[in-house]
Amino acid sequence: MRHATLETLQEIELLLEELRSVPGLVEKRPGIFYRRSKAFLHFHEDPSGLHADVRFGEEFERVRAETDVDREALLARIRAV
Repeated sequence: MRHATLETLQEIELLLEELRSVPGLVEKRPGIFYRRSKAFLHFHEDPSGLHADVRFGEEFERVRAETDVDREALLARIRAV
């Protein structure tokens, strides 16, 4: 599993724009977001598709981000934090 490439990140630009508008999130590098001083979210890709690793608690949780429905659910969870 590898971090998402710039090409893949371009494919989810609408999601990234939404994430950039979430109060408290800072994009340190393309597709890598911090909350306060801690890494909060980044993307991985593998043969099964695109996933986000998100720190909803103390540990990262892997969340599917392959489809528009997946991305909407991910964004809703992040906004609820």
